[in-house]
Amino acid sequence: MEAILDTLVQFAVTAGGKLLLAIIILVIGVKLIRWLVKHVLHSKLAEKAEPAVLSFVSSFASIALYIVLIVTIAAIFGVPMASLITVLGSAGVAIGLALQGGLSNLAGGIMILFFKPFKVGDFITAAGESGTVASIDIFYTNLQTLDNKRIVIPNGTITGSVITNFSAHDTRRLDLVFTVSYDSDIEKVKSVINACIAENGHALPEPEPFVRLSNHGASALEFTVRVWVNSADYWDVNFDLKERVKKAFDANAISIPFPQMDVHVDNRSK
Repeated sequence: MEAILDTLVQFAVTAGGKLLLAIIILVIGVKLIRWLVKHVLHSKLAEKAEPAVLSFVSSFASIALYIVLIVTIAAIFGVPMASLITVLGSAGVAIGLALQGGLSNLAGGIMILFFKPFKVGDFITAAGESGTVASIDIFYTNLQTLDNKRIVIPNGTITGSVITNFSAHDTRRLDLVFTVSYDSDIEKVKSVINACIAENGHALPEPEPFVRLSNHGASALEFTVRVWVNSADYWDVNFDLKERVKKAFDANAISIPFPQMDVHVDNRSK
């Protein structure tokens, strides 16, 4: 009985020591990982990096460090490293097969950061959704819509779709079409529209604004207007020109027709 008790006491001391050491390493490791990630995010080097890269790298580094911490704790309990690596490899294969979509999203996130089709702050359309890029994470990209909604899109879906980046360049071309009645003076219409563009003040002088009669519609003459503006002024110029042109047409007695049809009634008796 004494031999059994001595064995139990020795086992408890040994196992208890390992358990206590594992708990200490776990607590210290978690705090150290959080401190490292926070320190990297607020370092001088991080100030020069793009927010999307920082978000992705911090998330990836956290996962990798936690895996190292788990392996270290397992080694304290005497788990053979070869066996542990084999188990982790098998688990990785099984998890990879179960999470094929997640892995494609991870690959998509890496592709986005490597090829940089857009960055945080850009206004884009991707996977049928439009919004300002709020963040690019390991698996998902977050868009903030104009009506203040948050859209979360898997990175794999984004990289597999057509991406339109409206913020890629500093300038954009605004295309508008105005219709007037057939009895309107063409040169007068062009002059009025050009005056509205000049009054707006945000239209760029180069390339020169384009105002020309482009089509003879069923009920009206159609004038195409092309104006280059700074990307940040696009929507302001768009709405402002539409208002200015309508008021200018009214002031100059230029009518904007609506679709109409002439009906001839034959009252002759059969």
